[in-house]
Amino acid sequence: MHVEVKNLNKHFGSFHAVKDVSFGIEKGQLIGLLGPSGGGKTSILRMLAGLESPDSGEILFHGQRVNHLTPQERGIGFVFQSYALFKHMTVFDNIAFGLKVKKAPKDSIRDRVMELVELTGLKGFEHRYPHQLSGGQRQRVAFARALAPEPQLLLLDEPFAAIDAKIRQELRSWLRELIERVGITSIFVTHDQEEAIEVADEIMIISHGQLEQKGTPWDIYKDPSTPFVAQFIGESTQVDNAAKLKGFDEASKGVDTKALIRPEYIEVGTKHEFQVLSATDSGIVKHLHFRGNQWLVEVEVGGYTLTTYRSLEKENLHVGQQVQVLVHRAYLYNEKGSWMAENRFKVDPLTVII
Repeated sequence: MHVEVKNLNKHFGSFHAVKDVSFGIEKGQLIGLLGPSGGGKTSILRMLAGLESPDSGEILFHGQRVNHLTPQERGIGFVFQSYALFKHMTVFDNIAFGLKVKKAPKDSIRDRVMELVELTGLKGFEHRYPHQLSGGQRQRVAFARALAPEPQLLLLDEPFAAIDAKIRQELRSWLRELIERVGITSIFVTHDQEEAIEVADEIMIISHGQLEQKGTPWDIYKDPSTPFVAQFIGESTQVDNAAKLKGFDEASKGVDTKALIRPEYIEVGTKHEFQVLSATDSGIVKHLHFRGNQWLVEVEVGGYTLTTYRSLEKENLHVGQQVQVLVHRAYLYNEKGSWMAENRFKVDPLTVII
């Protein structure tokens, strides 16, 4: 295991920012720390970097405890949200800074900087100053500077937050390719789930200082471990009384059970699309939103509103129309636990129900 964290805790005054967090990361992985603002993500990152000291717990790199080591001794590369470039230095000198601090030979510095200039797509910009660069170019300089001393761990604190949406999308793909080419273990903080899902090998969901779940983006999406994760990842509608849902009888076993339902778990259509409908509920279309390649449909069923998508290839619906609604599956939870449940009828659209 390249990085191990065991029972990490951190307080700021009376505020318990990180609560007994433990995890392991394999060498070469790109990990996303994802969660709402103030959840503890950056505190974890700063403790890994040695910029904050944990109150208790252990941080290990390659099996060696590093709690007592300075950031320089840990071999950390850190990319800040604000770039933190030296305004009076050229691109070349910014990238070379860490190598000069380590008093590397001049020839080695030049070779390493030019290697990174090529790798990060900055060739031809070596003699420019930060104010002469775009936001995306400045962030590439920050990446190159962090990689120059060949750290064993790269930490990134919301690296794309200060960049406009179009450039941010391009840099996501670029970062993914860069990390794969360099092969360095990397951890980045983000509150943007789309960014984490697109870039990370694995995601760690952090909320209120606790690690809610760790896994691949797909595993977390299809099998959330906690109600928080189910609500936080993707889109979902909450139904306070899950027993109202046709086909989910298990929700009515003496305990108040809520349901979280993703749009893709719902089918909505006209009667002739479902034919005889013992597994469906009747609903009323409340809103229709055109999304370019599909419709976003809001439909009221039994006093609650569900959201789903409908193909443009199907018959157009209209606001106020009565439709049939089939919920294929739902994430159920109550005070005793949480689980993914399938509609007991297990039917597909256009299937005749007898």
